[in-house]
Amino acid sequence: MVKVKYEVENQIGTITIDSPPVNALEKQVLEELSEIVNKINEDVNVIIITGGGNKAFVAGADIKDFPNLTKETGVELVKKGQQIFQQIADLEQPVIAAIDGFTLGGGLELALACDFRIATSRSQFGLPEVKLGILPGYGGTQRLPRLIGSGKAKQLIFSGEFLSAEEAYKVGIIEEVTEESALNEARKWAEKISKRGPLAVRAAKKAVNEGLDQSLEEGLHTEATYFGTLCETEDKNEGVAAFFEKREPNFTRK
Repeated sequence: MVKVKYEVENQIGTITIDSPPVNALEKQVLEELSEIVNKINEDVNVIIITGGGNKAFVAGADIKDFPNLTKETGVELVKKGQQIFQQIADLEQPVIAAIDGFTLGGGLELALACDFRIATSRSQFGLPEVKLGILPGYGGTQRLPRLIGSGKAKQLIFSGEFLSAEEAYKVGIIEEVTEESALNEARKWAEKISKRGPLAVRAAKKAVNEGLDQSLEEGLHTEATYFGTLCETEDKNEGVAAFFEKREPNFTRK
């Protein structure tokens, strides 16, 4: 049975992790997720990742894998997860996490690999790995401090405590809380982004991500370089022409 589904509509790709009851990141789920990410083509402008069912976005790794782990197999396990989540983070297209329900451990780490996150008010967030005598191994100790600062990240990682959606919003883990469907809200944002110049959006994502690892001076140079590259595209000419002609642009990714 397929546990990760992928569909494309209006140049928006939706990845749904559907592995009842809580969409745990078991081996099959990780493998199917990796296969889908590798197959995403240039025609897709935005990706949404969501969870199936009504309990969880993703409620963590598959704990059944843990009892027999050794040092070597433990490293192997987390490096595989890290690699797949990095594939998601490295996608050219913006990736939106549409969250409803428990988002714990590897589930939160998956959400952190996305570009931004929208959640329902009933969702809960946490990295409870220390309660099992381990630590977050799919990027949590690295991505969370970069997102919300080291102090708050350490408080959450060391305690393993959960946050409500409202609390997660206040500390900056998620960008929006909705009383309605997180998936529908994510689609609204995806539709907005999809109408923008796709080359420009992808270059902006690269500029932001690369700049985070650079000094301000280096980051400004990176920004200027991407700006200059976009100036030689047909999409730039089309966007400017559409502005003056008071019409919607017809971007062609050229």
